[in-house]
Amino acid sequence: MKIGNVPYRSVWVDQDDGWSVHIFDQTRLPWALDVLRLIERDQVAQAIRTMQVRGAPLIGAVAAYGLALALRVDASDAAMEHDAALLAETRPTAINLRWAIDRMLARLRPLPAEARVAAAYDEAGRICDEDAAQNEAIGRHGLSLIQEIAARRGEGATVNILTHCNAGWIATVDWGTALAPIYMAHDSGLKVHVWVDETRPRNQGAALTAWELGSHGVPHTVVVDNAGGHLMQHGLVDLVIVGTDRVTRGGDVANKIGTYLKALAAHDNGVPFWVALPSTTIDWRVTDGLVEIPIEERAGAEVTSVTGQTADGRIETVQVTPPGSGAANPAFDVTPARLVTGLITERGLCAASQAGLAELFPDHAEA
Repeated sequence: MKIGNVPYRSVWVDQDDGWSVHIFDQTRLPWALDVLRLIERDQVAQAIRTMQVRGAPLIGAVAAYGLALALRVDASDAAMEHDAALLAETRPTAINLRWAIDRMLARLRPLPAEARVAAAYDEAGRICDEDAAQNEAIGRHGLSLIQEIAARRGEGATVNILTHCNAGWIATVDWGTALAPIYMAHDSGLKVHVWVDETRPRNQGAALTAWELGSHGVPHTVVVDNAGGHLMQHGLVDLVIVGTDRVTRGGDVANKIGTYLKALAAHDNGVPFWVALPSTTIDWRVTDGLVEIPIEERAGAEVTSVTGQTADGRIETVQVTPPGSGAANPAFDVTPARLVTGLITERGLCAASQAGLAELFPDHAEA
């Protein structure tokens, strides 16, 4: 995608700078567009843990490059397995992270140590290219949903879409998942408007999604997390599209905390609720999302404080709760498949069910 008419991906390698890996520091957006230069494994792990880099597909891609950086130090079997395990443990819920590390190891284990660094960079690059292509395909398939609503509403009508958290290009290598269909609809001339949930406690919607949409010229309005149901009750939402960090083989969806409540409201008001994802986000080993998907519990300080820009341009973090009040901070919730209208994947649209996924992915369904 583009920032100020300059095309970017969310992760890239500088071969002239020691094969260093570069990412945007997402904790600094939207106030500053800072680029982080990563040259060692621990920097990559820290960037993932602290959410300087976030979004399930992007985490996997960056972790893959993290393993390549680690191999530059020690490419032995023991070191590689240790480094891979460390990177895989940085975030527990997003399955793309484990998938990317497993794919890297499958490529690297058969090779002699001296061949591993070059192969690791090559494989990480392939993961990035495939993610960008998958997300572009998700955009094309999801576009059909917006086109159908626009046709039904009539010429000149605006399609109102609600999203939650950030599932745009900054959460992937390029294009995004939930936002890809929106970008394509806007670029094709359809009138779209996006209701952007703020997404407490880290405000990825208010900070990242709003920044992305604004940079691309997509009309949008930021609303508080609890406004979605009200908007649906009054006919102001035509479609909900969200991303996901893990989908079970039966169609249960783990996504940013608060997604479940949006799905309930959508179900009650007859609003289509679609989930956009690359197939790398499907965990074919898991059947019951509520029982089997680990939910990351993050620091309470994310709830008790908020970061923003002051009137004089300073970035400040302030406490918003009384001293001594505790805070719980589950980062994700699970939306049961019965509340999901369908899934948008790189292979097309399908029902959020084992049968629906098996129809699109027969090569995985029997695994």
